[in-house]
Amino acid sequence: MITLKDQKTLITGGSRGIGRAAAVLFAEAGADVAITYQCRDRAAQEVKAEVEKRGRECLIYKIELARRDDVIRTTADIIGRWKRIDTLVNNAGIWNFLEIGSGDVEAWDEMMAVNLDSLFYLADAIVPHMKAQGRGRIVNVGSTAGIRGEALHSHYAATKGAMNALTKSWAVEFAPWNINVNCVAPGWVDTDMCNEVFRDEAFRESVRRSIPLQRIPPPEDIAGPILFLASDLARHITGAVLSVNGGGVLCGA
Repeated sequence: MITLKDQKTLITGGSRGIGRAAAVLFAEAGADVAITYQCRDRAAQEVKAEVEKRGRECLIYKIELARRDDVIRTTADIIGRWKRIDTLVNNAGIWNFLEIGSGDVEAWDEMMAVNLDSLFYLADAIVPHMKAQGRGRIVNVGSTAGIRGEALHSHYAATKGAMNALTKSWAVEFAPWNINVNCVAPGWVDTDMCNEVFRDEAFRESVRRSIPLQRIPPPEDIAGPILFLASDLARHITGAVLSVNGGGVLCGA
């Protein structure tokens, strides 16, 4: 029932985890997909092969999203090839440790650049094209940390809280051009980002038990809601923060 036939989608952080799952799912729905990635060449090529196996085109870009010039160059290349971008999925991000009082300014600056500055660079480059075509979808991939906070990861939570605010602000700002802006906020997900902490089996089990649905979801469980928000089934939804966490956080953004 969901179809994105012949639409063009850009997914950041598309070589693994949620981004990879979304790229494959969007291709299954009929969309051509461009992905960005930072360092995993082989993984990016594997995503490209999976998309092409489904009869869709896949463009891959190895870039630093925290660099505005890289973003401008990449989006210009995509527009040059495809003439449009129908959906932007802001998925790329990092998650690391920061104890306030440690003086770790580098960790703070890197988090803001990768998780927050890149959102502005991408929207600033792509939204004018969406306005010109009179339609667009932006789906931001946030986190429950942006809703409830997260001790020792406050810089990460701050970027995701800012993403919620951007989602709501952009939804109203872009609405006259039929551009919908929404956010999917996952809780724990079984991805590479969580591999290190999940090596502790006792911790992993405690996480699982803390989730009312009693499961740590695979990336595909997050990709589905992203696809929904990019589809016409969600055409009257904008400015929403959709929690996808198995009931682990039951509060609004």
